[in-house]
Amino acid sequence: MHFLDQAKIFIRSGAGGQGAVSFRREKYAEYGGPDGGNGGKGGDIIFEAISGLNTLIDFRYTQHFKAKRGNGGMGRNRTGAGGDDLVIKVPVGTQILSDDKEEVLADFTHAGQRIMLLRGGDGGRGNLSYSSSTNRAPRQHGPGYPSREMYVWLRLKLMADAGLVGLPNAGKSTFINQVTNTQAKVGDYPFTTLRPQLGVVQHRNREFVLADIPGLIEGAAEGAGIGDRFLGHIERCRVLIHLIDANGDDPVEAMRVVDGELENYGAGLDEKIKLVALNKGDLLDDELMKHFADELIAAGADRVFPVSGATGAGISDLFDALLEYMPHDTATERPEGVDPNADVEPGTWSPV
Repeated sequence: MHFLDQAKIFIRSGAGGQGAVSFRREKYAEYGGPDGGNGGKGGDIIFEAISGLNTLIDFRYTQHFKAKRGNGGMGRNRTGAGGDDLVIKVPVGTQILSDDKEEVLADFTHAGQRIMLLRGGDGGRGNLSYSSSTNRAPRQHGPGYPSREMYVWLRLKLMADAGLVGLPNAGKSTFINQVTNTQAKVGDYPFTTLRPQLGVVQHRNREFVLADIPGLIEGAAEGAGIGDRFLGHIERCRVLIHLIDANGDDPVEAMRVVDGELENYGAGLDEKIKLVALNKGDLLDDELMKHFADELIAAGADRVFPVSGATGAGISDLFDALLEYMPHDTATERPEGVDPNADVEPGTWSPV
């Protein structure tokens, strides 16, 4: 499935049906009279968040959404049928923005959430509603209220509890493959990750959603590399895991570059809880890993966790620290007879 996190669409609610002009023609009704019914209401435009989706790719191929208009009224005081509402289904985490992207019109944060964005027009009045003691045979009727239309942007921000950030080739894809069943592409060249990846980690009878985004380089805020477009997907994360390549040229500089891009992006990313993970510990000895960890702490890191995305070493300690910042409502039940303090094997995953 292709990933798309932004789409522009056109939406239009249904117009109201026009009222009817009609007069009774009954054998035993001596004077007859008006009996035109009202028009039906037009359909609403409703957005609904559903689980099981994590892309807006469907909106690349269907970009115009128009609700049905109401039917016109009829004689014998019959009201026209209302137009069907149009329900547009979007992934959880979708935001609806105005055409100029300056205003957030709706934000979907949980499955089942429904928001009516455009209301259909009311039906027009039939001539029966205009009759009075001084107007016994009215011929006027309401045309029905017009539809409403607008262009909106859909922007998807994935719902994740923790996010992976780092320079290209820091080992983020290998890391998320180790702890989930995501099967992200791994390569020995920069930018093997071209779109965000999601996976569910289970650890010590708890579970949380982990997001991996494409690597950042210096100047990403100005469009360098893939840019900072995908940083929006970690705006909702409680914790960021900053993965640093211990086998790289300068781990301290790597931390500085990513921290600077988070600050330039804004949206509070630089204020989030950040756990620094010194990755690829399987390639270096313990003494050198400790030396790099001390340098990172001296440069401003609160805690540094030596890990190996390839072997899984040290990841348990990292996740123990991460769970301290996770709400307890993420806990899940283990089968009877299983040690509640035992670790879950890496690679356990369930669909997002």
